[in-house]
Amino acid sequence: MSPEGKKLWNIIVLGFGFMFMFTAFQTCGNIEQTVIKSFNSTEFHGSGYTSMAIIYGVFSASNLIAPSVVAVIGPQLSMFFSGLLYSCYIAVFIYLYTWSFYTASVLVGVAAAVLWTAQGNVLAINSSDSTIGRNSGIFWSLMQFSLFFGNLYIYCSWHGHVHITDLDRQTVFISLTVISLVGCFLFFLIRKPDPEGSSAPEGAESASSLLTSSFMFAVKACKMFVTKEMLLLSVSIGYTGLELTFYSGVYGTCIGAMTRFGTDAKSLIGISGICIGIGEILGGGVFGLLNKSNRFGRNPVVLLGLITHYVAFYLIFLNIASDAPLAPEGGTDLEAFITPSVWVALFCSFLLGLGDSCFNTQLLSIIGLLFRDNSAPAFAVFKFIQSIMAAVAFFYSNYLLLHWQLLILVVMGFLGSVSFFVTEWVAQSSRRDYDRY
Repeated sequence: MSPEGKKLWNIIVLGFGFMFMFTAFQTCGNIEQTVIKSFNSTEFHGSGYTSMAIIYGVFSASNLIAPSVVAVIGPQLSMFFSGLLYSCYIAVFIYLYTWSFYTASVLVGVAAAVLWTAQGNVLAINSSDSTIGRNSGIFWSLMQFSLFFGNLYIYCSWHGHVHITDLDRQTVFISLTVISLVGCFLFFLIRKPDPEGSSAPEGAESASSLLTSSFMFAVKACKMFVTKEMLLLSVSIGYTGLELTFYSGVYGTCIGAMTRFGTDAKSLIGISGICIGIGEILGGGVFGLLNKSNRFGRNPVVLLGLITHYVAFYLIFLNIASDAPLAPEGGTDLEAFITPSVWVALFCSFLLGLGDSCFNTQLLSIIGLLFRDNSAPAFAVFKFIQSIMAAVAFFYSNYLLLHWQLLILVVMGFLGSVSFFVTEWVAQSSRRDYDRY
């Protein structure tokens, strides 16, 4: 296999590995608050929102040490062991206990930091300036198929169910655990790319040099955090953390709580997830895989993402009751400003996914381009900012009504888009100056 063919193979395997893992994990995140509300036990006192806040809070802190872990054991083993911890978190839902639920949340937070730092490293070392957009799109599109398959399974399993029984829960989460484990083992199919120049013999580094290297990774991550480009991008990255929380956890819970959608409201969570996945896949394919954004730059794609999200937020504000995120297991009978429509709700799911893919493919592309020589610490900073904002959003989702959550997203979306436009302008100006000399 040619060097370029090997790199493309690695990107495809990476995408399939994440597709299997996140078929399980994203489906779990989409339904866990609804499952917990349906769980009939006086001994369990957990909250899905609180669990996800813990995951992303630990995730944000762990991003400072994740580059060190990736440097010491390599990206392949980093992704494998992280995947095992993801599988353990999903398996906790088979028999729910408060202590194991929150303990697994902490462990997944650490695993997520290592997993995504390793993913960014694999993406960068298997890409060049000319292929980073294409490879980001391939990875993003493959991974987002997870939203389609996992949520289709939920819809078929829960169709017509008003209440989620223990048997329903256990059947779903046993299946999701097995699917996650398949994704873990796929990472062993990733091949080491051919070196571009001379390198030291394998195994030449001593343990002390590896520790020194890992310490330097942490220092680089801290220094990179305060660079001009990363500070500008931090607002855009922060917005993706807020809207990640909304589409992956809060919105599905809102749909499941709308009793005016009928007895199939619980299974509509699965259809909503599928529509999000279709939007993600379409956006990743059009703006990443086909690499159309290079002709006009990244800014038009981000602007499209902002407009798409604004349309979705406005329709959700009109269609979904304001108390839906906080409604009990029985749901809410309230209306918003129009007669609740399932089709409008599902269309908004599609728009959320499409807008998210616009932002994320362009962020992956510009970070991979600006920091290609230091990709691991750069992607660690990216996930640090994104995850800490997601943790904040999951925390306030326990308390804020829907319209306040939407207002926060509207303001942050505008600020994040402006900061991205400025960063793109700075990057293009620097590149023109470099080409001139």
